Amino acid sequence: MYRVLNKLPNKSDSKPLPIVVIGNGPSGICLSYLLSGYIPYIKRGSAHPHPILQRKLEETPEVPIIDQDLEYLSEGLEGRSQSPVALLFDTLLRPDTDFGGTAESVLTWWHETNRAIPHLILGRNPPGGAWHLIEGSMITLSQGEWMGLPDLQFKDWMRKKRRGLRNNRATAEDIAQYYQHYVAKKGLQQNFICGTVVTSVKKVSPDVNFSYAQQDPEGNSHSFWVFPEKDDQIASGNLFQVDGFIKNTNGCQQPFSIYAENVVLATGTYDSPSKLGVNGEDLPFVHHKLSALEEAVKNKRVGMTSDPVLIVGAGLTAADAILFAHHCNIPVIHAFRRRVNDPGLIFNQLPKMMYPEYHKVHQMMKEQSVACPGPYECYVSLPEHHVLSFTEDKKCIFQDKSGHQKVFNISMAFVLIGSNPNLSFLPNNGIDLAIDNEQPVNSKRNPINVDPFTYECVQEKGLYAVGPLAGDNFVRFVQGGVLAVASSLLKKANKNPP
Repeated sequence: MYRVLNKLPNKSDSKPLPIVVIGNGPSGICLSYLLSGYIPYIKRGSAHPHPILQRKLEETPEVPIIDQDLEYLSEGLEGRSQSPVALLFDTLLRPDTDFGGTAESVLTWWHETNRAIPHLILGRNPPGGAWHLIEGSMITLSQGEWMGLPDLQFKDWMRKKRRGLRNNRATAEDIAQYYQHYVAKKGLQQNFICGTVVTSVKKVSPDVNFSYAQQDPEGNSHSFWVFPEKDDQIASGNLFQVDGFIKNTNGCQQPFSIYAENVVLATGTYDSPSKLGVNGEDLPFVHHKLSALEEAVKNKRVGMTSDPVLIVGAGLTAADAILFAHHCNIPVIHAFRRRVNDPGLIFNQLPKMMYPEYHKVHQMMKEQSVACPGPYECYVSLPEHHVLSFTEDKKCIFQDKSGHQKVFNISMAFVLIGSNPNLSFLPNNGIDLAIDNEQPVNSKRNPINVDPFTYECVQEKGLYAVGPLAGDNFVRFVQGGVLAVASSLLKKANKNPP
């Protein structure tokens, strides 16, 4: 059982919580594990294949990784992430995985209950977050073993289920179940409150019950996160007020309001689908989630004899939609803005042997364009085409690279061009916290600006961001950011041994 509402601390309680985490996906779960007193040490007798890192690890073998100088340990590491701490933690957990090696983790975990820090993990869904919203049969992009969390290998859990991994990859349903199992197995349930929606996070002074989050009377915009008249108190006294509501089993919404000394943003980016911004995009036959296609097939609103469904986008979600429609013999028009051989296209970056189904979609995109009929039935690609508008009689108007317009009849449209985080609970939608604080937060183009070795927001002390919000978009790499946060919070709580 997870925490129920009457166990939620209220802001009237005398003592604020040390930490509230918003988001219960893999980042939140991993952070709860570390904050519950599970401390990583280097295994005795282990040897890391990276010689320079091994020499550094030998310098203080008795000191837990979480208490060491993460900047020093991660210096010089290279890999598929821009975050040095993400590379460090990943290479400790999976020493040579990018080179096809199978070396075991050099970490061992000790449960030191005296180092646990009280915390709450708030999330809308069961533990696993957005993984519960993805169609269960979808295969993950990452290898299954890369989806695992510390001290419980995913492949071992799959073996116990007597299941194998397809091309070393897992289904979304497997991943969601694994994350729920992880929380139960590690005894973390009491830290999780599911069914919660956070509506506001704001800084409040410890001696007054108000949020200043507003502009001054002269119209000059201060940072939303700083008390202009109390700058000297920022580092020592101010708290965060977290407001929201919890959905009860009977469907009622009950509000809550709590104080916290530190808040960790771990909400991911699945909340708010990106839009084209064209006329007719709000018509009822235009959708922005893959689940809407699955629902339409189940309810027989589209089928073999329907007008084609339009799929817009050239990423993996669009590819999943094409594969699903192809499997159901539903005709597809596939429109995307890039050239098929654009090196930035995700399909041109994936090894063909490991991702045969995505390679198949890429083949279809290349070989069956509207200008060049090919061998694939019920599929037409429109490379380098822009959607201009949708009309009420279910037509879509496109423009090609030459400026010519084309009109197609469609049954439904699925605009699958990515998603953005929903940070509406933050002042100014979190824009003040981003690297470019004049643009919305975006996991790939404009993440939240964090210190690379603590993941604390540069613009606001006590506020942290992990996972896609901080630019770490793969589960295997979000865990390094979590290590950085936990290390910082342990120092603040004076729970680092001398």
